[in-house]
Amino acid sequence: MALREILVWPDPRLKQKAKPVGEVTAEIRKLCDDLAETMYEANGVGLAAPQVGVLFNLISMDVEQKAAEGEAPKKKGEGLFWLIDPVLKVAEGEFTYTEGCLSIPDEYEEVTRFGHIVVEYTDRDGKRKQREAASTLLSVCVQHEMDHLQGKLFVDHLSALKRELIRRRMKKLKTQREAERKGEATAL
Repeated sequence: MALREILVWPDPRLKQKAKPVGEVTAEIRKLCDDLAETMYEANGVGLAAPQVGVLFNLISMDVEQKAAEGEAPKKKGEGLFWLIDPVLKVAEGEFTYTEGCLSIPDEYEEVTRFGHIVVEYTDRDGKRKQREAASTLLSVCVQHEMDHLQGKLFVDHLSALKRELIRRRMKKLKTQREAERKGEATAL
């Protein structure tokens, strides 16, 4: 397993559409593991392959590590699963949730999505499966990560003004990170 760098918006690679995976190979399973490790390291609940610059329809997800109100969180990895070539079979109703994104650090906004979904996907072992979710973090996370596969981010659901304010903050953050990297390289 290897940590991958998470792209920060407005990196143009985040706007590209991913391609179907098809057959689950050893290389794809390695990517699954890398995505999970990178997601956990960044304290996320979902990560799509395009967020690390790999244009495949592949998502790592573990929403069970974040406990619902009144519940204890599960241990890291207990709720982990992957969605390869996911397709929404049912998408109905509405649900609003405050979303964040590993590619847009420290920014959170309310987004309205479908409340009830059924997603069909291939798992890490190459088996086709389905999951159903209604008005939960899982339903939001599946839709949020599937947006990444289409080159879409949660800010695309916001007003142009909010999106532009966040874009400016992300550009400033990227400039700061690049300066820090250069400083570290000079110090070595």
